[in-house]
Amino acid sequence: MAGSFGGSDEDSISGINVTPLVDVVLVLLVIFLMTAPVLYQSAIKVQLPKARTGEDAATKSPLNFTVSADGKVFWNAEELTWEKLNERLAAMGPKTADETAMISADQATPHGIVIKLMDALRSAGLVRFALNVEGTKK
Repeated sequence: MAGSFGGSDEDSISGINVTPLVDVVLVLLVIFLMTAPVLYQSAIKVQLPKARTGEDAATKSPLNFTVSADGKVFWNAEELTWEKLNERLAAMGPKTADETAMISADQATPHGIVIKLMDALRSAGLVRFALNVEGTKK
């Protein structure tokens, strides 16, 4: 009989076909990988200023700083005090001098807080900054 590997027709197939399970797991993995950056970016709620010439996508950089409306500073979604920020920047040393620091500040953030952050970054040897804005349609 076709499809029979020996034995009688009454023998049941005791193996489990894992191919559909692997397919489903791979599809879920792809969906997770595509949605993870969106979830990560929306972790800290800031209302970015709008600019016609702004780009919607932020530059991928290990130096992503966010300043909330109440003046809290986040480095890659981790809240830091000013002292801890200065310690971590000093610990990085000169290896990041060529990196660009991406600063995302809420539009209600006082200007002095952003300048304080830029001053701390400059004191650590970083001289390249990018200010993140929300692009508007032309």
